[in-house]
Amino acid sequence: MIRLKTLSKIILLFVISLIIAGDYSYSQTAESYVQSGRAKFESGDYQGSVDDMTKAIEIDPNNAVSYAGRGFAKAVMQDFPGAIQDFSKSVELDPTNADYYFFKASAESSNGDSKAAIKDFDQAIKLSPKNPVLYFSRANEKAKTGDNKGAIKDYTKAIELDPNNPLAYTGRGFAKTEIGDKESGCKDISKAESMGYPQAAEIKKDLCK
Repeated sequence: MIRLKTLSKIILLFVISLIIAGDYSYSQTAESYVQSGRAKFESGDYQGSVDDMTKAIEIDPNNAVSYAGRGFAKAVMQDFPGAIQDFSKSVELDPTNADYYFFKASAESSNGDSKAAIKDFDQAIKLSPKNPVLYFSRANEKAKTGDNKGAIKDYTKAIELDPNNPLAYTGRGFAKTEIGDKESGCKDISKAESMGYPQAAEIKKDLCK
């Protein structure tokens, strides 16, 4: 009887070790597909990246990184609805990560949905209020919708956080000219030109005659 109990314990421990080993390989396999997907993305094989990220998702459907990685590849291939769907899943799985809202908003912008993009930029800014890229991106989106005053406010915040971005000065300058503040707008565009932004000269030529 003692030997039987001992044998049972050995068998039980063996089964548990198999389960643990199985979980480990399961996780590792998902991670290996993610790494392979990243490598393919960097080499320009975007469909291969999508395929590998999909395999990672099939193994581990609760990994926000895999969905984001697949979303990037889809976005590069201009499958913006597919990218939005994947970034939405990343947001669902990790709702405190500002980057995922930013990625989703960027895809929505590329898909022509400024309203949705601004909403997601809003959320990203709530989570990461010191990131100048978020204000700059939201400013661009507001400018698209004709909200030039809102765009100016966001460009100004972006400049406050990162005064070395000539694109923010250019955007703010353009938005200012749109609301009739030509003098101040042209100063911003001239500032961008002095910072080495080559297109600023052409924009100034068109707007600051």
